[in-house]
Amino acid sequence: MSAVASGNAGLLQSTLRATAQAGRSALVGYFPAGFPTVEGGIEAMTAMAEGGCDIIEVGLPHSDPVLDGPVIQTADDIALRGGVRIAGVLRTVREVHAATGVPVLCMTYWNPVDRYGPERFAAGLAEAGGAGCILPDLPVEESEAWRKAAEQHGLATVFVVAPSSRDERLAAITAAGSGFVYAASLMGVTGTRQSVGQQAQELVRRTRATTDLPVCVGLGVSTPAQAAEVAGFADGVIVGSAFVQRMLDDLEEPAAGVAAVRALAGELARGVRRES
Repeated sequence: MSAVASGNAGLLQSTLRATAQAGRSALVGYFPAGFPTVEGGIEAMTAMAEGGCDIIEVGLPHSDPVLDGPVIQTADDIALRGGVRIAGVLRTVREVHAATGVPVLCMTYWNPVDRYGPERFAAGLAEAGGAGCILPDLPVEESEAWRKAAEQHGLATVFVVAPSSRDERLAAITAAGSGFVYAASLMGVTGTRQSVGQQAQELVRRTRATTDLPVCVGLGVSTPAQAAEVAGFADGVIVGSAFVQRMLDDLEEPAAGVAAVRALAGELARGVRRES
């Protein structure tokens, strides 16, 4: 495992350590850059941190996502039609981190990074204050060039594990990763669900058997009750579609959407902290 502790990856590590020492999980909020505009996305993510998110994931919109459900796909389409590019994503990382001081990661599929240039992307993300990158579709076996660039620039590399991952596969993934492990709570795409699923707790247990990295759970968490449930067994609770849906519900009134996003962050933060 790459023991990344420099740069803003160090901020990510210290944040996760602080929440653990406080006896709670971290609340991790995801939102796509450029949605509903670059400026609007920055406002929404800043509100998420102000509302209670400990860590922010900035999504790099993609035209053919394999993990994202219909809510995030809709937001990505709006962002892409609005003309967002990697420069806008990096601007978002920079301004959200500067405004909030929380660790900010980029979540992206590999193709845009590969086309942009891994070294160039890592350098740009680090310069913008990014703490790391979540790469859900990059096979560990093909990740050496990226991981080398990321480590050189003080970035964490977060890989995704799933309930279908065998134990030996989990060990290979966690050995290559840094920052934390993203545990997909169930097989399928992102989106709010009535139940997070029993598979999540077992996946966290199996993943922890292979690594000392924090394990954060995403895919399906949308309510304070679900956040509290997942916080009972995971080091972090990741929420994305629920935030995006709040903004989609108020597209005609962006200020109301930002307020709704901030309110949801507060509700989820109280759930993670098990406050009534």
